[in-house]
Amino acid sequence: MSFEIEKINRKDKKKFYQLLTKQVEGLLSIETDFIANAANLSSLLYHNLPDINWVGFYLLKNDELRLGPFHGQIACTRIAVGQGVCGTALSQNKTIVVDDVNEFAGHIACDSASASEIVMPLMLEKSVIAVLDIDSPITARFDETDTRGLQKIAQIFCKCTRKI
Repeated sequence: MSFEIEKINRKDKKKFYQLLTKQVEGLLSIETDFIANAANLSSLLYHNLPDINWVGFYLLKNDELRLGPFHGQIACTRIAVGQGVCGTALSQNKTIVVDDVNEFAGHIACDSASASEIVMPLMLEKSVIAVLDIDSPITARFDETDTRGLQKIAQIFCKCTRKI
């Protein structure tokens, strides 16, 4: 089986996310395994989102976040719940957008090139079980359009995926 990615015009963000969402639905609707879907989604986002240097998942295991499928430079392997942007997003169960990671108290710098970040908790069976983390080397990279588009993509991931 092959999956072709249509080139997306990034100039119109709204249309960009509409098409990207359709691609995510097509890609994830054929599989229910968490790891397989996380690996494919991190690849799809990494190769299609502009100005991104890291996309990946941290999975909640034994009260800490552990590195899951990702694309980008090597990453921190464990993050305590409530620590850094990922642990904070998990503990507060909400999307967190950080315009400048140097201004986020307790930011964990896995890649010194990262300047801004967005993290979304992922819920399966009414429990937060992981986070989707996206980093950019550009300060204030993620705006409201990105947030809404990426939250929609996270919802699709959760709808198409079974618990780990």
